[in-house]
Amino acid sequence: MPRVCITVDFEPDCPPYLSSTFHGIEQGAPALLALFADLGIRATYFTTGEVAARYPDAVRALVRGGHELACHGVSHTAFDTLGEAEARREIDESTRLLRTFAPVTSFRAPYLRFPEPYVRLLEDASFTLDSSLAKYKWAYRAPRIPTSLTRIPASMTSSVLRIPSLIRDPWLLALRDPVVLFVHPWEFVDLTNEDLRYDCRFRTGPVALRALREVITLFQRRAARFVTMRELDPASKAA
Repeated sequence: MPRVCITVDFEPDCPPYLSSTFHGIEQGAPALLALFADLGIRATYFTTGEVAARYPDAVRALVRGGHELACHGVSHTAFDTLGEAEARREIDESTRLLRTFAPVTSFRAPYLRFPEPYVRLLEDASFTLDSSLAKYKWAYRAPRIPTSLTRIPASMTSSVLRIPSLIRDPWLLALRDPVVLFVHPWEFVDLTNEDLRYDCRFRTGPVALRALREVITLFQRRAARFVTMRELDPASKAA
């Protein structure tokens, strides 16, 4: 059975559409923490510096829950729109803040878009794992730049987890090890009536939380081993 890593992009609401609001952190995040506790799952939270600054208690809660704290930049700005100096500031500022809460060694770029030359900026900031790639994107290619980082791509986009199980479950069970899934706290707030792209608003709110429970239970029944990103990182095991 595969290893399964549930990850959370801990960020503003549905950027770039609702990026000035944080209903997901305020309303969706507590429900998500409760679900993980109920099912005995430890997740990895890729957290923006902005969220950590605005909602430090939410970050402390996930750390207390035994989840891995990881970095998602400061402002949820796409790194492929930033020059190198700006990208370094995003990484360094978020890292300094997040590491006041817990050790942080895993990174994921917003929108899963991260220029390969910037990988060395993560090395300079003492990261050991990057999850900024996405197997499900049409342009995906295995990383080719030499690096000391462990590079582990996301397996599937988050909206797939909300589709009906008849379609979703065979798709998920066909994924290769390690299975890296991600969600956002805003998905667990009802956004169905918001003026958003359809994949950002359909089956959000309580139905999304039930769907995530079903997905986790699906893998649990098949004796999958749930791990954090850090547990997939050989550097962390050697430390």
